Amino acid sequence: MMKLGFVSAILADATLEEVLATAAKLKYDCVELMCWPVGKSERRYAGVTHIDVTQSDNASLDLIKSLTEKYGVEISGLGYYPNPLAADERERATAAEHLYRIIETANKLGVPQVNSFIGRDPSKSVDENWPAFLEIWPPIIDFAEKHNVRIGIENCPMFFTNDEWPGGKNLAVSPAIWRRMFDAIPSPNFGLNYDPSHMIWMQMDCVAPMVEFANRLFHVHAKDVRMDRQKLNDVGILANPNDYHTPKLPGLGEVDWGRFFAVLGEVGYRGSVCVEVEDRVYEGSRESRELALRQCCTFLRNFIPEIGEAS
Repeated sequence: MMKLGFVSAILADATLEEVLATAAKLKYDCVELMCWPVGKSERRYAGVTHIDVTQSDNASLDLIKSLTEKYGVEISGLGYYPNPLAADERERATAAEHLYRIIETANKLGVPQVNSFIGRDPSKSVDENWPAFLEIWPPIIDFAEKHNVRIGIENCPMFFTNDEWPGGKNLAVSPAIWRRMFDAIPSPNFGLNYDPSHMIWMQMDCVAPMVEFANRLFHVHAKDVRMDRQKLNDVGILANPNDYHTPKLPGLGEVDWGRFFAVLGEVGYRGSVCVEVEDRVYEGSRESRELALRQCCTFLRNFIPEIGEAS
């Protein structure tokens, strides 16, 4: 059966224990825990550290394991979403180095999943970014294989504002590019962390790709999106995407969740589906963020029954 979780970035000010306690209280099965380097965030939802992988001694790891056992909440994956193909070589190297540390920590924790972005220099075309992809990513995936960890790449373009213009900061945005990625790196440990909402605002079918890439669906994000069609008609698809779309909680946007989960189940997916809260309506306080998580759980339990509920 699928397991319902949430991405811990929405509880940025909470400790690891508070995140797990919240998940247990709201009856989530799992959480994707953020593992950014400790320090200042450079964008919304980034820079959140619920596991510091630079502190992965046995005592720290044992504490993490004991907390997951205490609250009965699994770790669906470790998350870190930088730009490993950044134009700045220092930023690129820092991202790759930290990914290696996260993979090692995941292995030590017995967590088989790490989620990230491919990255991109937004000023260059896909072809111009490809040599950097072929340089940086095969060694990372090889390292993940050796540590029995799968890498799930989220399909977010990371193009929302002027500083990400025109190409965005993540290559892995479309089926055409996924085919090329997986042809170049055919490893069974290289796949997708799939978010249907991004496909919708990019004017693509969010369900059809799950059939072709069924064996590459390693992890799923549950986020919805509201399109302002009038504004899109006014500014066009070449405008900054924030001008015509808004992330929403599942059920408050244009994803057909019944169709989505029907196909997700039919293609054999039995992994984690983690709510990613990026709805500004619910960001005013810790209480409202927890309310968002409660609302998402209530809605998504229509499609992912609570484990053991039938008994």
